[in-house]
Amino acid sequence: MKHLPIGFIDSGYGGLTVVKQSLRQLPNESIIYVGDNARAPYGPRSLTEVKQYIWQLTNFLREKGIKMLVIACNTGTAAALDDLRQTLAIPVVGVIHSGCRAAIKQTKTGHIGVIGTQGTIDSGMYRDTLQEKSAKLNIQSVAAPEFVEIVEQNQIEDPAVHDIVQKRLAPFIGNDVDTLVLGCTHYPLMKQAIQDVVGSSVYLIDSGRETINEVSTLLDYFHLSRSAEEAAAAPPTQQFYTTGNPRLFARFAQKWLNDGSVYVHPLEIKGEYLVDNHTNR
Repeated sequence: MKHLPIGFIDSGYGGLTVVKQSLRQLPNESIIYVGDNARAPYGPRSLTEVKQYIWQLTNFLREKGIKMLVIACNTGTAAALDDLRQTLAIPVVGVIHSGCRAAIKQTKTGHIGVIGTQGTIDSGMYRDTLQEKSAKLNIQSVAAPEFVEIVEQNQIEDPAVHDIVQKRLAPFIGNDVDTLVLGCTHYPLMKQAIQDVVGSSVYLIDSGRETINEVSTLLDYFHLSRSAEEAAAAPPTQQFYTTGNPRLFARFAQKWLNDGSVYVHPLEIKGEYLVDNHTNR
């Protein structure tokens, strides 16, 4: 079982921020990633629809064989985490609870900001999780759907981005928010633009980084982690799939992961199934 890869799923590019942390913190582990770029973004969709998509991605990875599933998508976590945990026989990790724990640990004022897609914010999962852990917290949530579009369209370095970020994050300026949760895995790709707007006194919580800390703990707890010796005997592998354009995805992944060898397999959506028509590289 421990030789199997960790599975990662997301609506598009954003989950690569989680994968990047996995490659840094868990170098002995193999990974397999599916980005559902053809149906991104998930934020404006109903949670019922998103749950259906998450199950499609999950079933594809189950057929491939995985030892743990990481829902590297906040909207997907809000829509399907509980359902997946109740159904699957393997550990399932979302990105919301880890980010909440880190925010509570970090804040000094007790005033925490959360930004996410419309679906994530409307679900109330961040607010509920934070207040469940500490009723004294002051939670301020703002939907920032444009940020996902900016990342998916690879416009992060566009000069207009600063004005967009400044307008969207205006509610956080001038109050005592000292911790801001990046409640979408796309957002760390815009971390510099966000930090420039909110200022250096506000600590940004990268849910992807915090999630991999939890993944590492669970791998050890369930005796699923691979040792350096095992990795030397059977080197870890990385597999990437997308329902969108594989060339665009590969270009983005190569740059973000700083690995020019990244190859991306195309997936075709056929009814309730995802089909890999290119089983060989």
